[in-house]
Amino acid sequence: MDPIDWKVIANDGNARSGIITTRRSTIETPVFMPVGTQGAVKGLRFEWLEQELDARIILGNTYHLFLRPGVDTIRQMGGLHRFSSWNRSLLTDSGGFQVFSLTDLRKLTEEGVEFRSHLDGSKKFLSPEVSMEIQASLGSEIVMVFDECPPGDAGHERTKQSLEMTARWALRSKTRFNELQETGLDMGFVNDGRQSLFGIIQGAGHLDLRRESLQRTVEIGFDGYAIGGLSVGEEKSVMYEVLDFLAPQMPENAPRYLMGVGTPEDLIEAVNCGVDMFDCVIPTRNGRTGTAFTSAGKVNIRNAKFIADDGPLDADCVCSVCTRYSLSYLRHLYQAGEMTAAILISHHNVAFFLETMRRTREAIKGSHFQQFRKDFLNRLRQNDASVV
Repeated sequence: MDPIDWKVIANDGNARSGIITTRRSTIETPVFMPVGTQGAVKGLRFEWLEQELDARIILGNTYHLFLRPGVDTIRQMGGLHRFSSWNRSLLTDSGGFQVFSLTDLRKLTEEGVEFRSHLDGSKKFLSPEVSMEIQASLGSEIVMVFDECPPGDAGHERTKQSLEMTARWALRSKTRFNELQETGLDMGFVNDGRQSLFGIIQGAGHLDLRRESLQRTVEIGFDGYAIGGLSVGEEKSVMYEVLDFLAPQMPENAPRYLMGVGTPEDLIEAVNCGVDMFDCVIPTRNGRTGTAFTSAGKVNIRNAKFIADDGPLDADCVCSVCTRYSLSYLRHLYQAGEMTAAILISHHNVAFFLETMRRTREAIKGSHFQQFRKDFLNRLRQNDASVV
């Protein structure tokens, strides 16, 4: 089979529902992909993700796995699927965003990026070629090109330079990727089936540069296309403007992926523009700090009003947390410093994001996405004042 098969099954305006098929799972879109930074989604066992929450795809982080436990270890253990026991699809990022967030610890050249590990200060090097080799060893179904991500407030000239670098690196990424797909097994890479490669569109908040990046990325040709460089410090209005401008222009015959975004509102608005795939650490990061996402807005579990509240986190949610545990008990766990609190709230948050995408898909297929979007956003905005 092809490394990835994609088809659109329903449209409602720019919003669309589709199916991505890989060798390990069938993924219905729009889809939220839980982030498994170090080969684990924080606080969630894979049995829960697979059996209860039915997550079809998660992310692995090239940068972090490169540093620890190291690509040689993962290759020796048979790749990231076998190493972690995750049985469904994997998307691995290229490490670009993480490297470029190390502003004071990196040296950028045309060849790649030399940086110091945040773990022990040792010197490391990543380039388009090295990133492709690492991701071949990880054995993910979807590989991302190595890109240069400018800050959200970068000026036009700085962003133009970044765009040029990203385009050159995208071509180098594809060249090395193609070589590995042909020779990787002979070279000892794990890859147990052909992988797919997604290009990344940069350009910060400059619409002319976004258009140029899109054109140049499509000219190279990829299995899917991602929007990078958003939610990196720019105003939310800028992010929405870029999405409204860019997403409808992206190829219709390939998945569209918005990287590292975002809140439930962000996901719905991006779907409205035509985006298919999302990832973000928000569900588990907020779970660890006692904030739950619910159909009635965010809930701060630390709030004293929940001391004797025997209701669930979300009356509309049927996840195992909401059907078993009370707000009162969850607050007690959090206040007592029990790690179970973070686990349970994170579990619910991931369930909420996945269920939101399921409901979104049904609304698109039923041709009532705009009414669903309006009702969903209005309810959240009316109730988010509950977080204090």
